[in-house]
Amino acid sequence: MIKYIGSKRMLVPAIVEIVRSLPDVTTVVDLFSGTSRVGHALKAAGYRVTANDHNAYAATLARCYVESDRDEVLGDAERLLAELDALPGREGWFTETFCRRSRFFQPKNGARIDAIREAIAQQRLPAGLEAVLLVSLMEAADRVDSTTGVQMAYLKQWAPRAANDLRLRLPDVLPRSPVGKGRALQSDALEAARAVEADVAYLDPPYNQHKYLGNYHVWESLVRWDKPAVYGTACKRVDCRSRRSDFNSRQRFGAAFTDLLGAIRARWIVLSFSDEGFLERSDAERLLADRGEVTVIERDHPRYVGAKIGIYNPRGEKVGRVGRLRNREFLFVAGPVRLSVPSVAAGRD
Repeated sequence: MIKYIGSKRMLVPAIVEIVRSLPDVTTVVDLFSGTSRVGHALKAAGYRVTANDHNAYAATLARCYVESDRDEVLGDAERLLAELDALPGREGWFTETFCRRSRFFQPKNGARIDAIREAIAQQRLPAGLEAVLLVSLMEAADRVDSTTGVQMAYLKQWAPRAANDLRLRLPDVLPRSPVGKGRALQSDALEAARAVEADVAYLDPPYNQHKYLGNYHVWESLVRWDKPAVYGTACKRVDCRSRRSDFNSRQRFGAAFTDLLGAIRARWIVLSFSDEGFLERSDAERLLADRGEVTVIERDHPRYVGAKIGIYNPRGEKVGRVGRLRNREFLFVAGPVRLSVPSVAAGRD
């Protein structure tokens, strides 16, 4: 899966173990699904998952990893990926924007991305199959980019991986869960909470002022393929300036989170949050107490890869020092009864 700030890769086993410990659970809704790493793991564990995210690239990842089922797409996906992977490069909007006006990818790979993305657009495929192809292209591009893991800036010197040739791979699409087909939604989290009923609601909201759209605007443009007007050294989509979320505002976060908790239609809530976020542990426990007994699991966790590399400005120049390399991750569980902490959730990364 793509490099992603706030990824729960190292917490996934603990999250799955927590859900397994809850009684009579077959359905889970993930209201801020991001890369769908958590939803993918829960589907693999046998749950019927609904994954939601308001960004198009994240909804596409969910359509691939949660909604699509292997037996439905495998044959066509393998055939089409082989055809797409054989296409010669053809420079277009993507190359001009992200290889020449900015420098996220080398032009040889930008031209391949242009050619493959145009070919996918011309196919007019079923949504699930198209999502599998788009995720394959997104992940292939991620393997040859020149960033620290976010798209606020590119590196001043080319990352060694950027010289590699772009190659498509089949994403890890899972068989259907034995309890039913998953779903992918592209809605505001509050709207999704009101619309979806599940046994468990998993929450991993944005935790500071940095918007995921700005951090991953290249993927948004690649998936939408709307070739938008862009601005700045990083060539961000102009709608990065106007598409806002209350969860990215310290002043509005509390009210937005309270409204969300009140709208959730689930017996259990599992919340993932960091000590770098807007919400203090005591405040989270207080708010969740309205939904039942609260259990808290605390873990020491490494910060995202960019923290190890350093802080860069939009020109890719190192401009500051990182204060720390680790943070505290909290998993809160609220529901009918207090839990015994699962052993896997109590360890260190």
